[in-house]
Amino acid sequence: MDNRDLLSERLQVERKLFFFDMKENARGRFLRITEDVSGRRDAIVIPASGLREFSDILNRIVADPAATPEPTSDEN
Repeated sequence: MDNRDLLSERLQVERKLFFFDMKENARGRFLRITEDVSGRRDAIVIPASGLREFSDILNRIVADPAATPEPTSDEN
């Protein structure tokens, strides 16, 4: 069984492009996150069984004001 696409999303952040691809194969479901910077690609794969914990960690980081400073404005 080849990888079957279940969901795909794309996110541009500054000069980086991220692809979030939920897929399924004979071993189960997984999320592949690919980062593209000027044509260079790196990816991580997270099994579906670890997505809740992965999400919990990201949510804690986002909620921490020290980890996510306010954006600066160039309108001075």
